[in-house]
Amino acid sequence: MQTEELEMSNLRHTAARATAAKIIDVLVNNIEKDREKEMLKLIDLMEKYMSGEKLDIDYGKVKDMTCNKDCALNQYLNRLLDELDPNVVKTTVLNFGFEAMLHGTKTIRKMRTVHNCNIPWLILMDPTSACNLHCTGCWAAEYGNKLNLSYEELSNVVKQGKEIGVYFYMFTGGEPLVRKKDIIQLCEEHHECQFLAFTNGTLVDEAFCQEMKRVGNLALAISLEGSPEVNDLRRGAGVYGKVMHAMELLKENGLIFGTSICYTSKNCESVTSKEFVKLMVDKGCRYAMYFHYMPVGNEASLELLPTPEQRMYIKDRIREIRKLENGEGLFTMDFQNDGEFVGGCIAGGRNYFHINANGDAEPCVFIHYSGANIRTHSLLEILKQPLFMAYHNNQPFNENHLRPCPMLENPEILQRLVNETGAKSTDLQSPETVEHLCTKCEEYARNWKPHADKVWAETKVTPKSYENYAKRDK
Repeated sequence: MQTEELEMSNLRHTAARATAAKIIDVLVNNIEKDREKEMLKLIDLMEKYMSGEKLDIDYGKVKDMTCNKDCALNQYLNRLLDELDPNVVKTTVLNFGFEAMLHGTKTIRKMRTVHNCNIPWLILMDPTSACNLHCTGCWAAEYGNKLNLSYEELSNVVKQGKEIGVYFYMFTGGEPLVRKKDIIQLCEEHHECQFLAFTNGTLVDEAFCQEMKRVGNLALAISLEGSPEVNDLRRGAGVYGKVMHAMELLKENGLIFGTSICYTSKNCESVTSKEFVKLMVDKGCRYAMYFHYMPVGNEASLELLPTPEQRMYIKDRIREIRKLENGEGLFTMDFQNDGEFVGGCIAGGRNYFHINANGDAEPCVFIHYSGANIRTHSLLEILKQPLFMAYHNNQPFNENHLRPCPMLENPEILQRLVNETGAKSTDLQSPETVEHLCTKCEEYARNWKPHADKVWAETKVTPKSYENYAKRDK
């Protein structure tokens, strides 16, 4: 019976993907056709394929916004179709949209029940610790320039990931584009997966753009700090100009890219200004990933931590930018302040985890502690090892999702989890004790708590129909 069910599931998957591919072909190849009509077909396909799954999606509202030419979402989608390469559109919709968002979601939910542990939606990997820049305060620089995951190791992670429903993979480092050839080969070998590389942008050239266009399943997130002066102060003279040139090349070739922005006490207003957002949209950026500065490392500067007032401003401003009805044309994500939409902390495999260039599996890209390595453990063994299970059993770390992190807003929790599980520092240059790390966060956590608690008490929170938390005795 199980075999028959699996065969039927595979048939439904194959048929749905084929249907989606046909609709996309019409969208990208027949510009005179009614685009909205074809987009509605994709939404209907999604609704049908995900029938029976607990999803908090108002399909009717999505359809209305998609068809409303005065709506920011409609304008955003049409701009994508006008400006992106057809193969890139088709491959991205099929891989990110269908495989990762739909098929992957269904699979990982089953796997969470089967294995009783966190199963991630995406995996973040460092192909290398090497980088062509030496940015001030970069956490990745702690690992030095000599660590690399082999192509076989990277590919094996993806192979194992697909077996449990993971079809989305991100690369950081170091500078992942030091490994351009291997990344493109991964895109070719795992052609049904979607990949994204966080990059400084300086290694993007015409030849690489042509390769990206050919495979279709690689997107970029380019690091940017704000103005030319601020950016180059941290990253080096002339880097801002190189980034602008990279964006121009990517836009000319119809490729998908966005920005990766670390906001601090020094740049939080400049990187969210209307002028900055408009510049990014004009350059062809489709999304902006905003990351709260984390005081990781023995030499981390506490002066860069945003004040409570600055963080409140950031939260409200980023939400304003991404409004689907009347936003500013850039899809923004705020990984510290969007906890209400994803159920708190997403690390420890709950929605993602990190593999560094030494193969160490870390619960988060900012939490440099581990008890397992991909060279000695399978993905499922990693997800079931003590530190990851401690994440699984303790999430959410705070019922107030504006205080989601076990380090930044709840430092006593990370300290306890690391000590209880015996996890070791993965920093090979300057190991930092968990006590040292968490002590740096205590004052910040105290100062942020009353502001976050006040806002949360005033927030109308709708319970999610599906939450991937461990079952607890009440």
